[in-house]
Amino acid sequence: MSNLPERYLKFKQEFPEIAAAYENLGSAIHNSSPLDEKTRTLIKIAFSAGAGLEGALHSHTRKAIEAGITGDELKHTVLLGMTTIGFPATMAAMSWLEDIINK
Repeated sequence: MSNLPERYLKFKQEFPEIAAAYENLGSAIHNSSPLDEKTRTLIKIAFSAGAGLEGALHSHTRKAIEAGITGDELKHTVLLGMTTIGFPATMAAMSWLEDIINK
């Protein structure tokens, strides 16, 4: 099963050159990072929660679980943002995490 959203897979099919360029940019950013993979993954969870991006949070949660990151680590990553993004946004992000964690 792919951890990529169906919409992104359709985008890749429709616009392969643009998708390849986007993926190459993402790879370049990750490969040049002084941060380890776990830290980068948790940051992606935090960004997705803070931006209110349910689909991105679902996708990054699946990737995080595949990488061995625990549900408790993921939940705490979202909880850390509560005083920045607010209680309602944090609760929404928690529910999006649980959509994937509880599968």
